[in-house]
Amino acid sequence: MVVVQEHLDDSALVGQSLSEPERFAALFDRHAEEIHRYAARRLGPELAEDVAGEVFLVAFRVRHRYDLGRPDARPWLYGIATKVIAQHRRAERRRNAAMAKVTVERPAGFEERSADRVSAESLQPRLARALTRLKPAERDLLLLLAWADLTYEEAAHALGVPVGTVRSRLHRLRVKVRRALGGIDPFTAEESDRG
Repeated sequence: MVVVQEHLDDSALVGQSLSEPERFAALFDRHAEEIHRYAARRLGPELAEDVAGEVFLVAFRVRHRYDLGRPDARPWLYGIATKVIAQHRRAERRRNAAMAKVTVERPAGFEERSADRVSAESLQPRLARALTRLKPAERDLLLLLAWADLTYEEAAHALGVPVGTVRSRLHRLRVKVRRALGGIDPFTAEESDRG
């Protein structure tokens, strides 16, 4: 009986790849686009393909260390991505600094846009400035939660820290970011669903 790879969870794919390395391609196919998008948001489209490729190369090399009790490989892959991105921090800082200098220009059809969208766009330069002022570990946590949409537990796994550490760091981050945005809290009520 042939098992269709689409129905296997990530741990099964990693496990199979230990004896049949070509099976790892299914994990790549399943998650490469998401990791690429995350890298592009962090470092820009110029480096995203290289970073995503590097993430999966590292993952393939260390797949024997994967905890097969974890059915979802996303936190593991984001943890690797965080480390690869750390090697490209200067590019990330330059990108955030450039975003912080951008002024928001309102297009002709401004009235038709939603108030939420306008608010988010007007916050973008200030948020980018706030990101440049965060410590790398703080920025990693914030972006894993905001852009990768990981739960607190998944972010803790990705960063190799206890979930309590994630919660306390996030509390301090909220204060810093809110202060940098003039009292505006960019965190949503969805936060209670994460944890």
